[in-house]
Amino acid sequence: MRFDQPPVVRVSMHPERPPLQPGVWPMTVPAVAQFVRDGMDPAPGVTFLVGENGSGKSTIVEALAEAYGLAVEGGSNQAGRETRRSESPLGRSLAVRRGLGTGRWGFFLRAETMHSWYTYIEELNEGYGPAFHEMSHGESFLAVLRSRFDSPGFYCLDEPEAALSFSATLGLMARLAELAEEGGQVVCATHSPVLASLPGATILEVGPWGLRETTWSELELVVHWKAFLDAPQRYLRHVLD
Repeated sequence: MRFDQPPVVRVSMHPERPPLQPGVWPMTVPAVAQFVRDGMDPAPGVTFLVGENGSGKSTIVEALAEAYGLAVEGGSNQAGRETRRSESPLGRSLAVRRGLGTGRWGFFLRAETMHSWYTYIEELNEGYGPAFHEMSHGESFLAVLRSRFDSPGFYCLDEPEAALSFSATLGLMARLAELAEEGGQVVCATHSPVLASLPGATILEVGPWGLRETTWSELELVVHWKAFLDAPQRYLRHVLD
């Protein structure tokens, strides 16, 4: 079923929760500070957050997942396990306004903790369903896409390309495009210029300036990759000398 509105219409600070303290992480990250100040109206379809390590993109994506009710260590809104909390307090401070009539299904694909989720699912299903641990890293990610990204819900992804080859990344792009067409909503943190090239996606560049909407060709990531592939030694001489 396709809904008239996306699963998430607006994300802002919850008026009844303690505010985050200025000068204390994660408020020291410009993108997080802007997010707290302005909130976010996630676009329908696919949104990519692109930026350097430490820029705040993963912090925002995991906070969106937690505020929506998804497992902070990866999984759906029905997988509530938590081994050791390392997430910022941002997610617990947010209020989510959902689209009228939309369902509550969603999934948080978090590359660094997916193997823990595989164990949880295999124990929960007592051996039934996909044997994720018996697959390669990339194959297991693709199996999750096939088995869990299957309805117009809210999907958060944190650097999914970490497990994927070039061709598998193209497969992920195809599934994200299908989800958008079906009415699903995706927010994805990525370092991949390939993934970020998905036609029709909204791109937010994350950096010292905070969050700014841009185009694929204007991304610093794309500019640097193009320059590197054109003349690798121009970069490598500064690294290797």
